[in-house]
Amino acid sequence: MNMKRREFSHAAVGAALASTALLSPLANAQAKNPIAGKDFHILDAKAPLEAPAGKIEVVEFFWYSCPHCNVFEPALAIWVKTLPKDIVFRRSHVAFNDSFVPQQRLFLALEAMGLLEKLHVKVFTAIHVERLNLAKGDAIADWVAKQGIDKAKFLEQYNSFSVSTKATRSTQLQNAYRVEGVPALGIAGRFYTDGSMAGSMERALQVAEYLISEVRAGR
Repeated sequence: MNMKRREFSHAAVGAALASTALLSPLANAQAKNPIAGKDFHILDAKAPLEAPAGKIEVVEFFWYSCPHCNVFEPALAIWVKTLPKDIVFRRSHVAFNDSFVPQQRLFLALEAMGLLEKLHVKVFTAIHVERLNLAKGDAIADWVAKQGIDKAKFLEQYNSFSVSTKATRSTQLQNAYRVEGVPALGIAGRFYTDGSMAGSMERALQVAEYLISEVRAGR
């Protein structure tokens, strides 16, 4: 499943983490074609794309502190490795409110420094397994330094105008896709699905594959 946007308040986060079920309520056959308005929605206006012409962009919307994003990450990583060459995959860290911004900047700084492959999963592990509080910039910078990364260089990126600009774009993208919770998937700037709509994130990947085939067929 995924965490709904309305759950992300300072007071509700703890309760949401404890109460939001990880089990899928979907028990019916998964062979049927996904239905617009039920399994996915079609955007009224096309969301901005970074993929070059001729490529189909898939975006995962996530939040480092989201337990469902942590659970989904291994399956997503395997899925991404199987994608055909005409698919461009990228991640986008959401910011539903100001408390999300430090981790959004962490993601963007690691991306700018070419460190996502090395540290992306380690951030999830630090938060969800080691139970570290990586909610604010100071704690984040200290943790990054412990991973053998130059702290000053990281902070330079973390506080840079470039990362600020990308953070603004990330938030604009989540709003363009009308992201209601995480993890979630955006396809080709036209379609959106998540665990709540599809029934589970495993099926959300199947919905994404269906939508990719629709885009590829020119529909």
